[in-house]
Amino acid sequence: MDVIKDLYQQLIIDHNQHPQNFRILENASHSAEGHNPLCGDEMKVSLLEKDGIIKEITFIGSGCAISKASASIMTSTLKGMKVEDAKSLFINFHTLATTGESSRDMGKLAVLAGVHKYPARVKCATLAWHTFNGALNNTTEIIKTE
Repeated sequence: MDVIKDLYQQLIIDHNQHPQNFRILENASHSAEGHNPLCGDEMKVSLLEKDGIIKEITFIGSGCAISKASASIMTSTLKGMKVEDAKSLFINFHTLATTGESSRDMGKLAVLAGVHKYPARVKCATLAWHTFNGALNNTTEIIKTE
């Protein structure tokens, strides 16, 4: 039994069953909706940005365990971060999810490195991130993982 693998799986399960920041953000300055047509995941990411800082970030929606856990870990990680740093982290996370590698310490996000072995699951893990990026860019179209 691989202890690290078991801990990672437990972290994903915990964030799926008890997601952080899973609620509507009434005073959002930015928001976007995302959809993964392959598995039906749907989510809305909302954030309150002030003076270049993500003061608050939340998500709502439905989806698989990977999608929900990724959104939960993402919002926990990005809250309080500078927008420019968050944009950089988006790029690093996308690389992590698609290749399993990263050029920086990804903290809890590292639990999702294994999804690169399952191409359909990459879209689940990155939906929240693409939706977050769409929110930052004030995208009004529904973000899709295709």
